[in-house]
Amino acid sequence: MNGITIGQAAEYSGLPAKTIRFYEEIGLVEPAKRTESGYRVYSDADLHVLRFVERARRHGFSVDECRQLLALYRDDDRSSGEVKALTEKRIADIDAKITELKAMRRTLSDLAARCHGDGRPACPILDDLAEGSGDE
Repeated sequence: MNGITIGQAAEYSGLPAKTIRFYEEIGLVEPAKRTESGYRVYSDADLHVLRFVERARRHGFSVDECRQLLALYRDDDRSSGEVKALTEKRIADIDAKITELKAMRRTLSDLAARCHGDGRPACPILDDLAEGSGDE
């Protein structure tokens, strides 16, 4: 049987072998063919799908979104509008996360500026964590 091992597939795809096994287990990717001795063997088509998933995950798409993207990729009658809608949703999620991270940074910067950072026990950072300032 021709093909490459899971270790080689992991190296080529950029996905750890454990992740590849997990993606097979949850049905995101088709399980690899097996040799008579039970070893996974990956074809060029399998590697293409693994690289596709790795790139989609690197761009922040969830496993479910990857499932949708793969289905659209495989569908010759797909609408590029569906792909664009998924991508625009991802962009909106990223924008929301950026806003959240900026707010978090402002709060932490303010707390750090108020903390003397010396040998005294009083610490506005710990006080805020213990009591909360209503920023949640």
